Amino acid sequence: MLTRVFKSGNSLAVRIPKELAIVEASQDIEIERVGDTLVLRPVVKRKLTGLAEAFAAFPPGFMADGREFHEQKERNWHGLGETAQLHQDSPACKPAGDK
Repeated sequence: MLTRVFKSGNSLAVRIPKELAIVEASQDIEIERVGDTLVLRPVVKRKLTGLAEAFAAFPPGFMADGREFHEQKERNWHGLGETAQLHQDSPACKPAGDK
């Protein structure tokens, strides 16, 4: 089945024929590039049903002593581009003792 890519605002768009529809109109989908293929998946919204029961299953003393301390390892930001450098230099990424 062939279709054509067209411009919609600043984006490219494609019409999906009705025979290939996997979602309702205006439903959210996830798009991923795998090599030169685009993969579309419907977004499955998770519900919080049963959350109270899951928390109730923890024993009364669960985490009474808090969380374990894990020393943060130095990260290698080399080769991750400008975004990684901006993130690394952000004040939120510095240990509390560094100024």
